[in-house]
Amino acid sequence: LVKLMGGEIVVDSLEGKGSDFTVFLNLPVAPSQEYEDEKEVVVEQFSFEKKRILLAEDNEINAEICMSVLNSKGAFVDRVENGQEAVDTFKKHAKNYYDLILMDVQMPHMDGYKATETIRELSDEGKAHIPIVALTANAFEEDRKHALQLGMNEHLAKPVDIEKLKDVLTKYFNHEKREK
Repeated sequence: LVKLMGGEIVVDSLEGKGSDFTVFLNLPVAPSQEYEDEKEVVVEQFSFEKKRILLAEDNEINAEICMSVLNSKGAFVDRVENGQEAVDTFKKHAKNYYDLILMDVQMPHMDGYKATETIRELSDEGKAHIPIVALTANAFEEDRKHALQLGMNEHLAKPVDIEKLKDVLTKYFNHEKREK
């Protein structure tokens, strides 16, 4: 196929070290397309200014990435490392202190599912209905359904897609504005 396209394959190999395969192809450059009317590129700016998020994540790297993105968009993020700490931290604050919880599913001491069930069973209705978003490497449809059945509002697969995270948070933060 490479020869038919006027190219060549070069192989460099060292015993016990591995091989490098390089493919060279001479392909024509596509002609530039000029649009009759110029389209304006819109860069969407978003902000989570003054939103408080409780992040329950035991993995240091995942937590740092989430916190960095959320902090850069103006959110205040409190991080805990397991489900029990998430429940305890959430319970000790006033009803509207947190706007949303990002809950890892697989954590030590108490997993995210049990922590969510515990929060949903709180006697304070305002606290019990806080939006909870599952963060998990379990990305199958049955995992999503299970998270929703246990009371989570959304399910995001890891590694977290920043655009999806932004969309989910925007959805809940905008919903919150409409209810006030």
